[in-house]
Amino acid sequence: MLIGEYIHTMDEKNRLSLPAKFRKEMGKNLVVTPGLDNCLFVFTQKEWQVMADRLAENSMLQADNRSFNRYMFGGAQEVDVDSSGRILVPDFLKTRAGLNSKIALVGVQNRIELWDEETWNGYKKVVEGQADQLAEKLGHAGML
Repeated sequence: MLIGEYIHTMDEKNRLSLPAKFRKEMGKNLVVTPGLDNCLFVFTQKEWQVMADRLAENSMLQADNRSFNRYMFGGAQEVDVDSSGRILVPDFLKTRAGLNSKIALVGVQNRIELWDEETWNGYKKVVEGQADQLAEKLGHAGML
């Protein structure tokens, strides 16, 4: 399971070092795709296939399904982890997520999320302020 938060610097060539803990769990071939909430998602090939299979279960006759599939698959890129433990973040994905040089790498169970550090800190502050209310909602929905 991927957990934890790390701040790393992306170099001028868009190379980003993955934490050793994440590299051990993720392997050498990854998929980077547009995420939600203004971040990027990084999946292992296996987890990407699970996601793809789930999305394929939805009817392509529904506009929302088609749109979301285009968003996820159209922006997805396969990347390799180099011998130094780095991935190359494609320019268009870097721009889409508003990434600068300081990147928050956040382990979220089956994926890594890549956030611009300032965006992540702002998002985290909002969510931390709502944690009790979110837990309450999830509890009423039977999730906790």
